[in-house]
Amino acid sequence: MTLPLAIVAVLAVWLVGFLVLPLGGLIHFLLIVALILVLVDRLGRG
Repeated sequence: MTLPLAIVAVLAVWLVGFLVLPLGGLIHFLLIVALILVLVDRLGRG
C-alpha cells in the first residue's frame, strides 16, 4: 500500500466513523491517529 492510498483509506474510514458515531468522534479520532502512526512506522521501515 502506497502512502496516498493509505491516506485516502484513513480519511474514508474516519468519515464513515464520524457519520456513524458522532458522539464517539473523539475516541474514533484517537484511534485513527494511532492507525496513522502505525502506517507511518511501517512505511518508514520499508
